[in-house]
Amino acid sequence: MQDKCSFCGRSRNEVDLLIAGTDGFICDACATQAFEIVKEEMKSKSTLNLDKIEIKKPREIKAFLDQYVIGQDEAKKHIAVAVYNHYKRLLQKDSDDGVEIEKSNIILVGRTGTGKTLLARTIAKMLHVPFTIVDATVLTEAGYVGEDIESILTRLLQAADYDVEAAEKGIVFIDELDKIARKGDNPSITRDVSGEGVQQGLLKLLEGSIVNVPPQGGRKHPDQKMIPVNTKNILFICGGAFDGIERKIALRLNTKVVGFNSEKSTHQIDRDNFLQYIAPQDLKSYGLIPEIIGRLPILTYLEPLDRLALRNILTEPKNAIIRQYIKLFELDGITLKFNDDVYEYIVDKAIEFKLGARGLRSICEAIMTDLMYEVPSQDQKSITVTKEYAAAHLNKLNAQKLRA
Repeated sequence: MQDKCSFCGRSRNEVDLLIAGTDGFICDACATQAFEIVKEEMKSKSTLNLDKIEIKKPREIKAFLDQYVIGQDEAKKHIAVAVYNHYKRLLQKDSDDGVEIEKSNIILVGRTGTGKTLLARTIAKMLHVPFTIVDATVLTEAGYVGEDIESILTRLLQAADYDVEAAEKGIVFIDELDKIARKGDNPSITRDVSGEGVQQGLLKLLEGSIVNVPPQGGRKHPDQKMIPVNTKNILFICGGAFDGIERKIALRLNTKVVGFNSEKSTHQIDRDNFLQYIAPQDLKSYGLIPEIIGRLPILTYLEPLDRLALRNILTEPKNAIIRQYIKLFELDGITLKFNDDVYEYIVDKAIEFKLGARGLRSICEAIMTDLMYEVPSQDQKSITVTKEYAAAHLNKLNAQKLRA
């Protein structure tokens, strides 16, 4: 008796491959078809179902952010409310009163190292919708070297495992938005392909429209089939350092130089933190076009990190820098300790370098590199880092002996 496929009935001579089972056979064509059926079935079951998700309230979202990010209460409140309202928009059913909730995209302004990207990465840990972080610095107008604006949605599709329905309910964090600011008000013979051109391209994404997205990137695979994605329900959170925008704010605040209240109002301004007075017109004078500012209605800022905040960042969060080093040595069976004055020394240097939380990491790396190189090869089980040792290594002097 000739072997036949138990599904389609074709014999071994009629197929390329016939796989034997305990009580029957399956051919390669039927196996491929079965795989596609299982794939589609699993995809339908994994589609985002918000009705079964327990949505956290804004206070709960902020409490989660507090575990990882020090300070920045104002920015956390805005993000918590925006994410909560985003879920409510997705759950909104068609009502008879005709009220449709518009999405509220956010723009975060803050100096480098204050926690903009960390806030985005932390919020991604707790979300039940697809989330992606993209960098605006690589974006250019279509046809120029760099990435197309549609690549933002390609990243979101990848985060959603190419589930279009889930991706259309996702959240996108666009980092370094200030790098696509208009290069100048004067017309030029050269096109601003990575500045104003990108801003104009972003308008259709932020507002909400159907965009044809290349699933694997635009220029490397020109013949690929496009995927239509509706951005109406995608929440966009933008962040940028906007270096030098304090001068724009100061100029605006000091425009009133004549009048009885001019001197009084000037004295009330906190000159150490101009960002708290930021307004949409400051973004316009910096180089963002009015159309994109209008599509980012929520504008908030991140406060510069003071001494106390920098000190807490070293040790307090769940993924604090010092805890990471302690964990690294613990994996080698070594107990790592720091004297308290080491923390103060690191904070002093971070303030001197003016790099925010990123400065803390680079300083710690300079101090700890020799230790991480030498100690795993030694028999020491306990190490204490002193201020003298930290200062010697940071200043590239001869390392002093550690007190183990």
